[in-house]
Amino acid sequence: MDDNIKKELQSAAFERLVSHLRERKDVQNIDLMDLAGFCRNCLSKWYREEAEKKGISVSDSDARKHVYGMPYAEWKEKYQK
Repeated sequence: MDDNIKKELQSAAFERLVSHLRERKDVQNIDLMDLAGFCRNCLSKWYREEAEKKGISVSDSDARKHVYGMPYAEWKEKYQK
C-alpha cells in the first residue's frame, strides 16, 4: 500500500470516528477518558497540533467545532451531564 492510500484510509477512519462520536452524544467525555484514555477534547487538540506541524493555524474552538459538529459551548449546554 502506498503512503497516499494509507493517509486516505487513516483520514477516512478518523472522520468515521468523529462522526460516530457526534452521533453518540450520550457518551460523556469523562466516560471516554475512563475507558479509553482520550476524549473528544483530546481529538480536537491532536487535530490542532497536526495542523500546526504543517504550518496551518487552527484555533482550539475551530478544532473542537470540527470534532463536536457544533461550537463546544453549545454541545456542553445541550449534552454534557
